[in-house]
Amino acid sequence: MARSVKKGPFVAGYLLQKADKARTSGRNEVIKTWSRASTILPQFIGLTFGVYNGQKFIPVLVTDNMIGHKFGEFAPTRQFSQHTAAGADKTANKSE
Repeated sequence: MARSVKKGPFVAGYLLQKADKARTSGRNEVIKTWSRASTILPQFIGLTFGVYNGQKFIPVLVTDNMIGHKFGEFAPTRQFSQHTAAGADKTANKSE
């Protein structure tokens, strides 16, 4: 279920403060966040956020196409290990 329009998008309060501080200082530093559920706002364009995925901080450079999405969408929490060639050989032999 979507969030109510009346409430507006969810953004952690400290993210807005840190984004404003980074804009005024002019430094291009990574803003660390654990709030994967926060929505990306237009004020965040051009800033780099370090989104925590449970193990490390994934750097996410915010672009205009990301507005309205959540930070968690850009920092995957699971790592895909490719299927091995040995596993493919076993399945090929079973079909014979």
